[in-house]
Formats: sequence, C-alpha cells, structure tokens
Amino acid sequence: MVGQSPGEGRAAVLLQPFVHQVGGHTSMLTYDEHTICKPLVSQELSFYESLPLAMRQFTPQYKGIVSVHLKKDSLGNLTLIASPGLGQPDSTGGDPAVTLWHKCKWSHTQVTKTFKDSCPGKMLLRTDLQCHTDSLLEDANGKQPERKSYNPWGLHCHRQHLNRMSSKHSENKLHQFLLLENVVSKCSYPCILDLKMGTRQHGDDASEEKKARHIKKCEQSTSASLGVRICGMQVYQADTGHFLCKDKYFGRKLSVEGFRQTLRQFLCSGNQLRTELLEPIILRLKALLAVIRKQSSYRFYSSSLLIIYDGQERKESVDHHLPFPKSHGTNPSRVDVRMIDFAHTTFKGSKSNPNSTLYDGPDHGYIFGLENLIKILQSLSEGK
Repeated sequence: MVGQSPGEGRAAVLLQPFVHQVGGHTSMLTYDEHTICKPLVSQELSFYESLPLAMRQFTPQYKGIVSVHLKKDSLGNLTLIASPGLGQPDSTGGDPAVTLWHKCKWSHTQVTKTFKDSCPGKMLLRTDLQCHTDSLLEDANGKQPERKSYNPWGLHCHRQHLNRMSSKHSENKLHQFLLLENVVSKCSYPCILDLKMGTRQHGDDASEEKKARHIKKCEQSTSASLGVRICGMQVYQADTGHFLCKDKYFGRKLSVEGFRQTLRQFLCSGNQLRTELLEPIILRLKALLAVIRKQSSYRFYSSSLLIIYDGQERKESVDHHLPFPKSHGTNPSRVDVRMIDFAHTTFKGSKSNPNSTLYDGPDHGYIFGLENLIKILQSLSEGK
C-alpha cells in the first residue's frame, strides 16, 4: 500500500479509486481513510483558499496539495502514486486495512478488479468485478440493473482518467492533486445523492459549443424547471445487502415527478422509508440556503450538492409504529449536506481568474434549486 519514495523520507502512497464516487467525470481517488484527492484546477483551488467562513461547514475540508505521477509495470498496468511533501498529510497515519480496493491492476483495454475483505462493517463492496467496456453503466435504452454490490461509476471515471493521462504525459511528469476531506469516511454504509445545482451549468470560460451543449442539457432536464437534477446516487438496501445505484444519464431523463420519486427512493432502505432523516436533511438545507443568500458575487456553476446519510439503520427507527424519532441534539444516521466541485465557481477577487465576469448579489439559480429541493422534501415529510 505504501512504500518509500525515491529521495524522500516520506512514504509514497498508492492512490486507489474512491469506491463511493456516484457522479461527476473527474476521477476521485483515495489517499487515506479520511482523505480523497482529485486533479488540481486553479479555479477550484482559489475557491478553497478564499472560502468564506460561513460556508466551511458545507464544503469538504481542504487539506493541501500533493504531487502525483503515473507508474506502468512491465505488463502495461497503470497506477497513480502520490509523493507527499512538506506541509502535506502524513501518508503513514492511515491504516491500509481500511482500503476497500486492496489490489489494483489497470490496463488500457481491460480492467480487472478484485474487492478484498477489508475491514469489519465495510464489506459492502466485496465482489469480483471484471470490466471490458462500459457495460457496467446504462445501455443505449437507458436500462440499468437495479441491484449492485458496488458502484461502478468511480471505476468508469478512473479508467478514462488513466487512459487520458498515459496518452498525453510521460510517467515521470508530476501532476498536482487537491487533498480534500472524505466526507463519508464516518459512514459504514454511505448513502449518497449527487445533485447538480442551479439553472445554468456552463462556466464563464466555456466555448460556444460547450455552452450550447450545457444549455440543452438543462432545458431537457429538471435543471430548468427545478434548478436541480440528479447526477448520481447510491442507496444501501438493507433487505438485500447491496447498493442501488443510479448515474447521471438516469437523472437527465427524469421528469419533475420522477425527480420526486427518486428522492423518495433515496430515503428508502429497501425495508421502509427512512422518515426520521427528512427533518435533519431539511434543516441542514435551510441552513445552507441562508448562507448562500448572503454570498454576493458567487456563482456556483456546474457544482454539485451531496446529501449523505449512513445506511446502517438506527434500532429505534425499525418499528413502523414508533412515533417520529427526534434527534435530541444528535445527528441521526450521520446526515450531512456538502457542496462539491468548484472548478467553474466564480467570485469577486478570484485569484485564478481575475478577468472573469463579475456578478452582483447571490446565485439565484442555486437558490431556486435549493428552495425547490426543500419543498419536495417537505411534501415527502408530510406524507404527500
């Protein structure tokens, strides 16, 4: 898992695909149990470095930057190696036993992955997976298996990322990656909903072609009507012991009613609707809404919002006849809401893009999406 890096007293880290990535197109990688990393984009770094204090509870903690390089063995298998430097997290602090994808062998034409028994309570992803194409994702007709014991999206993104890197760069080239908090590290069974927020998705730097493409996606999905669309989802099904997974292609096709039903599905454990989660999720979304309304000049184009809870059910919520369980000051099932993906976020004073368009007032497209999301969850809470 770790080994000495040439010329350094610090240990090198073998980066592995983040098995709970449910959306996006950038490969997310596991650095240690509590830290993930992703390719550095200057605009996103600028956002984290100047993050308003009020927003910090709603974003992953920024942990620094690490250098990463490709390594290819004699068989053509590719791996990514991080080389920690001064001022970066100590890679030896994490326990390799918590890594869910224990052994990695990657090639351009075939990916074979074996999930190993890693640690107690995190055995959801144990299975043998052999992938030759994108057959793990939806087919041309949009059909997708309902039950899976793994989420294939992270593997799909990682495979594409490795191929791009190896075709464009030499093995010795160092790439800069952002180190960020793993916001689901405390969950035994992370249930994650990835929502693309706002009525506009393209950044200020988008080409006319890309701008037109994103506008069309918004118009043909709930982004235009609700200001939010589903980009990915995984829900632990307690009755089968598997995750139910949906990807961005599923989310793009949903009607307003389909969006509402998928939100309900996200809160269903397979045995029952987790109604005790609705109140804490709504309260957290309302707190975020209050913060966003105060952020003048910020535009969170193409960013996502994660709604997270632990699929490990609380004992008192199993009985259908029990009254609505109160949290009593605790966080039931570790409910969380986090904003992610700020590569196209713009704001006054951004160091990475000083010539970008300056906006006045808050991001009304984002606010529109949050308000509609809260309304739908409130209607579910009221049993409608």
